[in-house]
Amino acid sequence: MKKSTQYSPEVRERAVRLVHKHQAEHESPWAAIVSIVGKIGCTAETLRLWVRQVEKDRCERESLTTSERERLKALEREVRELRQANHM
Repeated sequence: MKKSTQYSPEVRERAVRLVHKHQAEHESPWAAIVSIVGKIGCTAETLRLWVRQVEKDRCERESLTTSERERLKALEREVRELRQANHM
């Protein structure tokens, strides 16, 4: 069974900042991530996902930003509710 650990936004920001700061010292972004996870206490994949999301939010990577993703979920929920209301 998976154990879910919540990390504060401050810890996430610090971890991503460390990866970006030390990326030039490593041969790949993954190597930088692996070097940081021991200090943070999360898995390398978790930190990789945090880094990717920050890059998306900064428009450094093609994808939906966090705010766009939240808006899309709200619109999908609204459509679902309207469809349910129309079927009654």
